Amino acid sequence: MHGTLSSRPGAVPKARTTIDMDMLDTIRNDAAATEAAGRLAPSTVAALVEAGSFKLWVPEDYGGAGTSLQAGLDAIAEIARADGAAGWCVMIANTTGLLAARLDREIAHEIFARTDAVAGGFAAPMGVATLRDGAAHVSGEWAWGSGSSHATTMGGGVRIVDTDGSPAALPDGGRVGFAFFAEVEELDTWHVSGLQGTHSTDYRVDNARVPLDRIVSMDRRSLVVDEPLYRFSTFGALALGVAMTMVGLAERAIEELTLLAEKIPQGSSKGLAHRAPVQADLARSVAAVRGARAYVADEVGRSWDEVVASGRVTDERKVALRLAANAAAESAVGAVDRCYTSAGGEAVYRRSPLQRVFRDIHVASQHAMVAARVYEPLGRFGFGLETDTGGL
Repeated sequence: MHGTLSSRPGAVPKARTTIDMDMLDTIRNDAAATEAAGRLAPSTVAALVEAGSFKLWVPEDYGGAGTSLQAGLDAIAEIARADGAAGWCVMIANTTGLLAARLDREIAHEIFARTDAVAGGFAAPMGVATLRDGAAHVSGEWAWGSGSSHATTMGGGVRIVDTDGSPAALPDGGRVGFAFFAEVEELDTWHVSGLQGTHSTDYRVDNARVPLDRIVSMDRRSLVVDEPLYRFSTFGALALGVAMTMVGLAERAIEELTLLAEKIPQGSSKGLAHRAPVQADLARSVAAVRGARAYVADEVGRSWDEVVASGRVTDERKVALRLAANAAAESAVGAVDRCYTSAGGEAVYRRSPLQRVFRDIHVASQHAMVAARVYEPLGRFGFGLETDTGGL
């Protein structure tokens, strides 16, 4: 009996966003050009804008879809399967879009309401916001400016200080914020092994005057648009988004390996599909990816139900979500590595999407949100020790 193994989960219930197949075809067809240019191809950006993919988690009040956490994650994975750079940029735009719910309505409308609005930025507080004359004067330099080539607004994490450089606070008490800038200076730093098409270059501002209502407190939560989605930790959503980008890449690796079924390696009389070690690697990779998707969907579903019922995400849920994200990321890397190795010499050529997937996922795996060190506070919490969950 002949059959095929799908990398997608079977009976696991998932709230999927409708995905435009023409959009995915455009992204796939543009992938090589995207990587060569070091930024998303214009036709890919146009297709993503038309589909609303950059604004899945932006509130409906500002022209976004305001979709569920799981639906957004599923869309990110599908787009990453078509091209990792596109999936990554969609993930960054949507996690930044979550902050729209915490902005003054007029400011949020200004930043997010236009049809082609795409926001991005690096949330770590690498910048300094000095409070003076009723505004913040921001200087700083940030890495990982993903999507800055097509973003309409970029932001960056900042520490709030007074004119003496001492710690200060925003009107709501926040001491760490995310500032949305009118413009930034891009730096030519994104020369990397993978995710080249994301244009995740460094960027900076120097003494930029930023009105206080364009800074979101990252250590306080005051919602203007109060929906279940916006009760979730921005960092938790980011970690899950990174993980599901990696899951999409792993699904693409599985797909590409199956397309090499009849390839006969040098020194062998059997095609890849007839070699027992390759069969085992394919099966293990499919199992790993199905498990990753199911694990994330289960924890997100449990957390969503809890938020709907209670209006809050408990520390237990934050830990569970971050554990699922890290585990899914690890499983995805393992699946890609097995597929790449099983493909043999064919996988090293530029003509093979497998080599791009391999490079992309290993760059994605370096993101702080899914780093191995994240397991440490999760383990502390599991032992019942006092744990700082603020960054989860």
